[in-house]
Amino acid sequence: MDGTADQNRSDDWGPFGKPLFDDPSARALSRVGVIDVGSNSVRLVVFDGAARSPAYFYNEKVMAGLGAGLRETGRLNPEGRIRAVSALKRFALVAKAMQVSPLITVATAAVREAEDGPAFEAEVLAETGLKLWVIDGSEEARLSAQGVLLGWPEADGLICDIGGSSMELAQVGDGQVGARLSTELGPLRLLGLKGGKKGLRKHIRAILDEATKTVGTKPKRLYLVGGSWRAIARIDMERRGYPLAVLHEYRMTPDQVRQTVAYIGKSDIADLRAQTGIGAERMALVPIAALVLKELMTVLKPKEIDISSYGIREGLLYEQMPDRLRAYDPLIEACRWAEANAARVPGFGRRLHSFIQPLFPNANPARRRIIKAACLLHDVSWRAHPDYRHEVCFDNATRANLGGLNHSERVFLGLALLHRYKNSRAGTHYEPLFSLLSEAELRDAEVLGKAMRFAAMFSAEALDEMGRLKYQPRKKVLHLRLDKKAAPLFGEVAQARFQSLAKALGVEDFGVKIRAR
Repeated sequence: MDGTADQNRSDDWGPFGKPLFDDPSARALSRVGVIDVGSNSVRLVVFDGAARSPAYFYNEKVMAGLGAGLRETGRLNPEGRIRAVSALKRFALVAKAMQVSPLITVATAAVREAEDGPAFEAEVLAETGLKLWVIDGSEEARLSAQGVLLGWPEADGLICDIGGSSMELAQVGDGQVGARLSTELGPLRLLGLKGGKKGLRKHIRAILDEATKTVGTKPKRLYLVGGSWRAIARIDMERRGYPLAVLHEYRMTPDQVRQTVAYIGKSDIADLRAQTGIGAERMALVPIAALVLKELMTVLKPKEIDISSYGIREGLLYEQMPDRLRAYDPLIEACRWAEANAARVPGFGRRLHSFIQPLFPNANPARRRIIKAACLLHDVSWRAHPDYRHEVCFDNATRANLGGLNHSERVFLGLALLHRYKNSRAGTHYEPLFSLLSEAELRDAEVLGKAMRFAAMFSAEALDEMGRLKYQPRKKVLHLRLDKKAAPLFGEVAQARFQSLAKALGVEDFGVKIRAR
């Protein structure tokens, strides 16, 4: 093969498209820092990688409590100011040492509403050199919604971001942010409200009823953003005995939310902390946040509730991206980045995908996407000890910080990669997670894994030229048409893996045909 042919092959990206990390505008965003000065916490996040699917290079949080007592005093909490400035001094030095550029520092409800907010801005600038970007409620809602779009490009419904002193609502759909507003329903602001629980519920309901005039009701999905919502979701997992402790894209029904709110109401807060590991400052706000969530269910009547770990900080990263970068699939880009940096043969994943594709003729778009991801990740854990490689693969898929991947898809992807390195899944300590998949999904994941396990025996540049699979599911036929020059590769181990794949498919007629050129 001459140089021109090689060049053509490298430019032929097929169904995967050109890698995002080859784009100069993506490389320019390879390390972006965001400091989020909220009413409850101050956090530094540094993103690294291909920029479309955020990898958290650095993440540190201080629960400063700037907004504590704001309703009563109109001013920032004095102790909170000291803690926040101390944290910002540290963050400024850490970001400088990391050579973070750009570094965006944003402040939300507490700073924008406190009468001493401007004085705090001036103090931060003098002490740290950081210029605070104090945003209004509408902008906060927009950025939070953009954060959800970063991980969920197909998001359709209503974003609800709860902070310490405010709660933002924003419509989202077709990749765009629609009507939005900010409310005074942050739990720090609601603390100490007169009238007891009855008065609190009445106050919450009145604000939500007014909000629906802007954002409407009955969203297809309600996307919950913010630490208090994540804490409630963690408690829901504990109550249900849910097997996968990953909060991002955790899904609840309205009935499950109501049951968990009732569970929180009758539980001892100290016991909940011990069961879930939620911090004391966060747990102190959970009972009030739970009341807000209960009223949200009643007023908004969502069909489904999803937890998003992405919010305003990810929205600020999304803000830096041109539209053509936003159009990329965050899951596929994260997997391509992993392959390029960790696989033994970077680029082999798309040839592997082409080779095994005939086995999945009826796969829907969502399943085809997971098949692509699996092919890209099939060899990124090769450095792990062979006895534990299958476990490392499963852990990486199910617990990695990946966007655009719901929980059942995580388990499907993890199980396929487990079978890439191990024939049987019986007896593993991951068995409780398999309950998130149907029997058909378990079978399909096994087939995908064993197909990759077999095809990896032909790890060569021109896999698609060396052999092709022909699968006829109705006739239960599986044949491998192998080029004569590749016949020596079909040794004993390859034969055993081919038989294992045939068994997983349930075919009755399988074999190999050698073709001469």
